[in-house]
Amino acid sequence: MDRTITCVSCGQGFIFSATEQELFASRGFTNEPKRCPSCRAVRRAQMGGDSGHEGVGAIQRQMYEVPCAGCGEIARVPFQPKGVRPVYCQTCFQANKTY
Repeated sequence: MDRTITCVSCGQGFIFSATEQELFASRGFTNEPKRCPSCRAVRRAQMGGDSGHEGVGAIQRQMYEVPCAGCGEIARVPFQPKGVRPVYCQTCFQANKTY
């Protein structure tokens, strides 16, 4: 059964549908959401988990350019390399990834 919940961030009511409740339960979540979908998206973006979506509230990360330790091409990474460990471009990183 659908339930209306008040968002703790914006104070607006939002629907927590029966389908969403089933999804939450299947993923092992025992608590209901405290924020509406919009406020959840903003919070996720602020925490760095923007999942690749750009738009309102998205935070731009500082990117650093460094030569790839594998092929020598310039790699763009979201951290400032300290020179202690090798940094790879995405292609070389995937090729060297161990599972």
